[in-house]
Parts: sequence; structure tokens; C-alpha cells
Amino acid sequence: MMKKNNMKKTLLTLTVTIVVALYGYVENASDPSKTTLEHSKSGNSLLQTAYENRQSDVQVKGHGTVIKTLPDDNKGSRHQRFILKLPSGQKILVAHNIDLSKKITSLQKGDTVEFNGEYEYNAKGGVIHWTHHDPRGRHVDGWLKHEGKTYR
Repeated sequence: MMKKNNMKKTLLTLTVTIVVALYGYVENASDPSKTTLEHSKSGNSLLQTAYENRQSDVQVKGHGTVIKTLPDDNKGSRHQRFILKLPSGQKILVAHNIDLSKKITSLQKGDTVEFNGEYEYNAKGGVIHWTHHDPRGRHVDGWLKHEGKTYR
């Protein structure tokens, strides 16, 4: 009889542990901000870490200097494209959706741009996208800042 009670307690404890673990997993998986690299320590150095670890789908903040403006990508959703050089020396492509946010019309080589967006790894340094609001409310809203103006 004692053995049966111990087994029931063990099964109950195991069940509760699994339910709590699943609840925590679902909570974290449903909140994209849980994967945000915090800007407080230095978003740019954490971006370098994401690049070195070949991470993607990471929400990041940082800043850099425009080293090249590229023609807009007009296939599908339109994107303003430019390359930033971060203080670490890393170069990243910014793909800013101009169907969902305004274009930075005054952007020039040498300008400083702050960003909040999603980082995607590639061998050239990576891409920052989702630099706009999400009209469906399913993704963390991003932005770009240039000359005191925020583009969402």
C-alpha cells in the first residue's frame, strides 16, 4: 500500500512539473521580446555576438554610420536599403519596409542611423529588417532614427 501511495505522489509531482515547464515554454515562445538583445549593455557589441554565433530572428537595437545607400528593392514589399558600419567594424544591410513606414528621403553616406529591428545572420554581416510597426500586432515594433526623426 505504501509503495502505491509513493508512486501516486511521484506521478502527481511529475505531472505538475511538466505542466509548469510547458506553461513557461509557451509564455516565452509567445512573447518575441524574450529574445531581445538589450541595448543597455551595448546593442552593437551584442549584435556582433549574434553575428559570430550565426543567430537569426533576434530583436536588436544599435546604431551605425551609413557607408552606402542602395537602390530600393521594389519586388514584392518595397524596401529602402542601405549599409551601416557599426562601431565594432561590422557591416550590416538595413532593409526598411517602405510600404509600412516612411522612407528616409534625406539619407546620405556618413549619416548616423539608430535602429530597432530583427537581425538575420548572413556571411556578409547580417541584415536588419522589421524596422517598422507590425500592422497585425504579432511582432515587436521596430524603428529607425535619423536626424532626430523616428521612422516606424
